[in-house]
Amino acid sequence: MSKTLVAYFSATGTTARVGQQIAEALGADTFAIEPEQPYTSADLNWNDRKSRSSVEMNDESCRPAIAGSVSDMASYDVVFVGFPVWWYVEPRIIDTFLESYDFSGKTIIPFATSGGSGLGRAPQRMQQIAAGSTVVAGKLLNGRQSADALRAWARELGL
Repeated sequence: MSKTLVAYFSATGTTARVGQQIAEALGADTFAIEPEQPYTSADLNWNDRKSRSSVEMNDESCRPAIAGSVSDMASYDVVFVGFPVWWYVEPRIIDTFLESYDFSGKTIIPFATSGGSGLGRAPQRMQQIAAGSTVVAGKLLNGRQSADALRAWARELGL
């Protein structure tokens, strides 16, 4: 049986709630991807071109530092990676996370929360960054998810 991790970045708590729901439904471990320097409300103002999130997203090479690490990434076969959609892709801190570990042979399942857009190019970008892994299409999971629906999704994925 494969061992599963649900890792997520959540700027406002929305993605964290969904990540916890997935972990509870599947009996998976969790890891909160938290920035070393927490985001403020001003940092998250996407209407301000000088806000931290805007500056990060406009710089493809930006890799915000993460506080903490997964203690035994090698033990996981499947990693759900959750994030809010920023500029139609994953936030740069997700890129930091993906570059921090060897995902060779692992299955990565993106999930996201969004105020209006889908996952965009995130799965394709994540596949490029996590070389040697298999990144599946993933899913947008807004609102409360039932445990049954999440387990059904996992079965559809072959888990």
